[in-house]
Amino acid sequence: MSRQQQESQGVVLTGYHSNAELLPRTGPCEPSCPSAQDLESTVPRTGHYTVQQNQSPHHGDKSGPSTTTNSTKTTSTDPASLLNPSVVACPRFQPSSCPRHSPNSKPRPRPPCQRCNSQESLDELEMDDYWKEVENITRSGGGAGRGEGGGEGEVQEEEQQKIPEEGEQEEAWLTEAGLARLFDDSLAADQDQEEDSAVFLSTLTRSQAAAVERRVTSLQQTWLRRRNRQHVPDVRDIFRPPEKNFKLLRDKTGQTRIGDLSPLDMKKVYRLVLVESTALFDTAGIDLKAHKAVKVKTKESGLFGVPLATLLEQDQRRVPGTKVPFILQRFISHIEEEGLDTEGLLRIPGAATRVKSLCQELESSFYDGVFPWQQLKQHDAASLLKLFIRELPHPLLTVEYLNAFIAVNKLPTKKQQLQALNLLVLLLPKANRDTLKALVEFFQRVIDHQAKNKMTLNNVSVVMAPNIFMFKGFRSKVTEQQEFSMATSTANIVRLLIRYQNLLWTIPKFIMTQVRQQNMESHRKLNKERAVRKLLKKITTEKPSDKAVSEESSQGFIRVQAPQFSKVSMAVQLTEELQAADVLTRFLSQESLVAVKQEELCLYEIGGNIKERCLDGETYMKDLFQLNPAAEWVIKAVQR
Repeated sequence: MSRQQQESQGVVLTGYHSNAELLPRTGPCEPSCPSAQDLESTVPRTGHYTVQQNQSPHHGDKSGPSTTTNSTKTTSTDPASLLNPSVVACPRFQPSSCPRHSPNSKPRPRPPCQRCNSQESLDELEMDDYWKEVENITRSGGGAGRGEGGGEGEVQEEEQQKIPEEGEQEEAWLTEAGLARLFDDSLAADQDQEEDSAVFLSTLTRSQAAAVERRVTSLQQTWLRRRNRQHVPDVRDIFRPPEKNFKLLRDKTGQTRIGDLSPLDMKKVYRLVLVESTALFDTAGIDLKAHKAVKVKTKESGLFGVPLATLLEQDQRRVPGTKVPFILQRFISHIEEEGLDTEGLLRIPGAATRVKSLCQELESSFYDGVFPWQQLKQHDAASLLKLFIRELPHPLLTVEYLNAFIAVNKLPTKKQQLQALNLLVLLLPKANRDTLKALVEFFQRVIDHQAKNKMTLNNVSVVMAPNIFMFKGFRSKVTEQQEFSMATSTANIVRLLIRYQNLLWTIPKFIMTQVRQQNMESHRKLNKERAVRKLLKKITTEKPSDKAVSEESSQGFIRVQAPQFSKVSMAVQLTEELQAADVLTRFLSQESLVAVKQEELCLYEIGGNIKERCLDGETYMKDLFQLNPAAEWVIKAVQR
């Protein structure tokens, strides 16, 4: 994302780092309203963003410029033709009061919408759209009604939540973080696992280590109560005070988006993000009770009510590499093609009986390519899109992290709320994360046309919040008061996801620093083993190439490799202003046989203190070289 795009937002997050200071513990806020704090608050925290307040009055709620493309309709039956993205616009329906009750019941007063000073509050009138959408969901029999059964012929059961037993949550958390050896002595026999955990623990900040220590201590106390004996190592022997604080990486080293790293490095990212997000909520005094998803019987084929993973499996058999289900992509492209200036799009529901009939027709004819898309009305298409999200047997934000997303509003400052959302997005399974990204990008394109469709950021947020957060059977499991308190909270979360999507789908520089440190620590251990081998067997086959790289680098040049092309390598001089995009331009200007566009190529950083990383075009090469002098630089096709 360019700096011009970043500056177009109301708040620009230019970086995020962690320090060793803990937040003062505070009591939890009201569920729907976090405590008021100024954006410029300098309270020490486990990790934070650098914030620039943009004073320009012209941006308002815009999330920055978006790219729009023209598209044409297709009637092809080829699976790839089911995907036809284009530009979107959607209308806003004028706010109208819609109390949350069925038509035959007595209206009951609704608590006033509370305003929150630490976030841009949603207007009370706009929250009427939220309850209108809830009423539409209930009438449509979409599975979110309180105590209501699902539609006819349902195969799947309602998503179930299970409260973990004492100690079970801590044990599951430590296992997910790859630290099972801290409570299971039998795993210590695996030397690779033990060394991996040691490397991981050595790179944690003080607040991250405290989050791990709290769970080890809690699990230890639980076991002591149960068995009256201790089975885990003494945490005082595991955690040592850090030698120094981690510093913010310079922006010149480039932004790292999800998908830019190798799977091995992404595994490290996931573990670190799990610990960092838990530490963030811990130090803010927010106790999260994560739920466990209980396995339920679900449909194994079809479109609606099918798990995301199952949908993607059946779509990937048709088009390998598919990341977002065909049916969702087709809904989005159809809405964009048919005109985004229709007032009330996403907000005015289609006729319930017609939507149900269309749903059944899609189930039988979508993959055959014979569904009459040209006859599908805009409001019906939008209702089908929302129905698809609601009917997922597992929530889009997952049972495990749904409560954490809602709890983001309890964090005292907007900077911390955005930090927490960034971490939670990274924790989502890939299928959920990619699908959520496709949705928020679509919502932003809708908002970009608000001058005609009257759908502002707030309008879209309050309409879509109940569809995203009210998963199947949800309303039968919460009280009315809980539902009221969640309304503004969930709408605000959707609002932040849409507005700051360009930042939330990136990997924080602080996490990247820790990944590099882990890789360096692993290299040190590997080099020690090699040194022992060299004493027994003096073989130095890699020595000449190391010298050659060293000599070239010492003269201010890097060697860029391009093994897939006729010009296999090129020496590039490092200057203060040389960026990754400049390297690609120079290579393509000298490579006459390359028929691929520059947008489809990427300069990769490989080796040294990273496994593999696709570089942002605005990465300053000299700064990155100083950070990772042992890396190789390779041009190849983007592998996202």
